[in-house]
Amino acid sequence: MQNKQIDHVLGKPYSVPRERSRWPSLGLALAMHLGLLFFLWVGVHWQNTEPVAVEAEVWDMKVQTAAPPPDVATEPEPTPTPPQPQVEQPAPPPPPPVAAPEPKVDLREAEIALERKKAKLKEEKDKAAAEERRKQELKEREEEKRELEKQKQKEKDKADKLEKEKADKLEKAKEAKEKAAEEKAEKELSDKKAAAEKAAKAKKAAAEKAAADKMRADDMKRMMAQAGNGTTGTAAKATAPRKDSGYVAALTSKIKSNIAYSGSTDVPGNPRAVFKIEQLPTGEIISVRKIKSSGLPAYDSSVENAINKSSPLPKKKDGTVEREIELIFEMKDLPK
Repeated sequence: MQNKQIDHVLGKPYSVPRERSRWPSLGLALAMHLGLLFFLWVGVHWQNTEPVAVEAEVWDMKVQTAAPPPDVATEPEPTPTPPQPQVEQPAPPPPPPVAAPEPKVDLREAEIALERKKAKLKEEKDKAAAEERRKQELKEREEEKRELEKQKQKEKDKADKLEKEKADKLEKAKEAKEKAAEEKAEKELSDKKAAAEKAAKAKKAAAEKAAADKMRADDMKRMMAQAGNGTTGTAAKATAPRKDSGYVAALTSKIKSNIAYSGSTDVPGNPRAVFKIEQLPTGEIISVRKIKSSGLPAYDSSVENAINKSSPLPKKKDGTVEREIELIFEMKDLPK
């Protein structure tokens, strides 16, 4: 556990060590003990032996010597018996390398360093967590702000819509009120105009009736005056006014100019329609009555419309009119 902490403090990556075999360690320990015993034996033996003289030649590599002369075949000389060479003791083998001891680390300092590193890591982690919380809170506040603005905009749009609808309703109500007032004013004006026209027509009808009554009264007075003078019926008939041909021609000419008959005139014979017209002294027509039909309703209707359209009718040369007069309208006499 302490080695793990030390490796962690020294910055080494920690890995689970592989369990080693015990046999190499035991062999190494045995070899070290045997080596120590060998060195002790050699040291004791070296101190008890005499020194052995050793001859050696020194060669100077800088001095060049002549090549040896070629071998001449000579009789070999007898070689003396060499002295018994002394056996040199082998040099002791170098001691095996001893593994350097691992540096001792103060566990207290390692623990302090580890605690400091833990504290630093915790501080950095706390700072990172605080920064993350700050960012998250800022994000949440911004989101709440956006939601609030969105809600405010939605409420504003709703209020604007309601205000617009209210304004539209008021505008429509105002327009409806103004239209109703205009229609009421137009109706009042139309009613007043209709009442005025009705009053004018009533006044005109009253005037026409009064004129007709006066004409009838005048005719009655004239007839009574003639009867009072002792004139017989035959004399009265003989002296009755005759129709003025020029006057009749003027009436029929004006009425025919207003006839708008679109039917065909290619019919057998010459259909004729007879109408009785009652008029005021001013020539304005009071009534039109059909006495005889032409047999063609369309032609009769066009003649009647033309009579009403021709009011007031022309007068005689003396400025008078016939109270009642019958006029004949033949189809073939219509203007081409």
